[in-house]
Amino acid sequence: MKGFLDSFFKLKERDTDWRREVVGGITAFVTMAYIIFVNPQIMSAAGMDPGTVMLATCLASAAGTLLMGLYANAPFGLAPGMGINAFFAYTLCGTMGYTWEQGLGAVLLSGIIFVVVSVTGLRSRIIAEIPLHLKKAIGVGIGLFILYIGLKNASLLTFTANPGSFVPLGGGMKLDSSIIPTLSFASDSAKLALIGLFLNVAFLLRGTKGGMLLGIILTSALGCYLQFFSGWQLGLHLPGAMPVGNLSDTFGKCLSGVMQLFDISNGIGTMLLSVFSVLITMTIADMFDTIGTVLATASRANLVDEEGNIVNGERILLADAAATVMGAFFGTSTVTTYVESSAGAAAGARTGLAAVVTALLFGGSVFLAPFLGMVPAAATAPILVVVGILMSADIGGIDWHDLEKAIPAYCTMTIMCFGYNIADGIAVGFVTYSFVKLVVGKWQDVTWLVRVLTVIFLVRFGMMLL
Repeated sequence: MKGFLDSFFKLKERDTDWRREVVGGITAFVTMAYIIFVNPQIMSAAGMDPGTVMLATCLASAAGTLLMGLYANAPFGLAPGMGINAFFAYTLCGTMGYTWEQGLGAVLLSGIIFVVVSVTGLRSRIIAEIPLHLKKAIGVGIGLFILYIGLKNASLLTFTANPGSFVPLGGGMKLDSSIIPTLSFASDSAKLALIGLFLNVAFLLRGTKGGMLLGIILTSALGCYLQFFSGWQLGLHLPGAMPVGNLSDTFGKCLSGVMQLFDISNGIGTMLLSVFSVLITMTIADMFDTIGTVLATASRANLVDEEGNIVNGERILLADAAATVMGAFFGTSTVTTYVESSAGAAAGARTGLAAVVTALLFGGSVFLAPFLGMVPAAATAPILVVVGILMSADIGGIDWHDLEKAIPAYCTMTIMCFGYNIADGIAVGFVTYSFVKLVVGKWQDVTWLVRVLTVIFLVRFGMMLL
């Protein structure tokens, strides 16, 4: 057995052994496992059953990570991506009005596009075409968006109506009121979430391995005690008190979702623009997230050669793209490589054997589904805040003194967060970037891809005006 593992995973060639790989795989799982509880909370906003999403999350993560280990021989764990799942739930199935079946159809199509891009070699060219400051702004904007959702889910924000002003409406008047968020600690959920937030920040600052998972466990345990013995109202359920979920409710529904996406009841043009905008947003977000994560994690795992190329890089990206397709079939948002895998690499993981261990642990996690009702939103919401902070790290990589870069970047980030729409933020970013270059006489700097995307987004905004 040891001889087979060594020859298949090239353990000696990469200066490792099966013990280090097992430890690395376990470490990666512990740092990633928070997604098992966080993803159902987010996806439930799209109308999906949390128990079913939890099963889909575990199985999709196991399948994607196993593929990464066996096909690409890389110690990377995969799971539904933070940020893209928020786009799925709050933008695609929220403000844009798609059903979750249509959302899964969009995930399937974006995964197929990513597979084609990875196989044909177009990936490198597309990545090179997008300005670096826009790439960074997209990541930071998604981080701010997730942070805002975390504060809202934690009940740390209450919303009150601002009387606003009266505006003419036909022969009468209409009250143009608006909703204003206010920081509040009044509810039981807010108090528990605040405790969870301090716990998670402390673990983060001290570099505690598996700190996010530990934060969820400790906050949930405290929540159970406070609800069942102190009368707090946290909406918890004892094991067995809520249905676990049935995977047949979501498995394969992405296929019917694809057909529903191409509904022409509102016109062919409107349908094509809307679908194209969604697919571009999901594919670009997945592609940038994967490239950045793989580069960071591969470096930690000594999988970068002397010329800076990633060992088995094409296989890694293809495995990541295929995992998105598998995730769509199971019934979850885009599955992607996790930067938390670097924790496994730091523990010694160098080969796909570590990923196989991580995959087995994700598969075994389906047995945690009965306990999902004991994890309150107040325990998972702080994770969104922490992840949002981590995703904002690239804000310092944007040259804010160069207005040609600062204006598009700022518009991208703020529209995403305050407009509560990731797709609109990306669209505004591209349009603003092209406008800035046109005004300063540098239109030749705008690549063909950015020009095409700008025209498409302008047409989309034009349709909104009509």
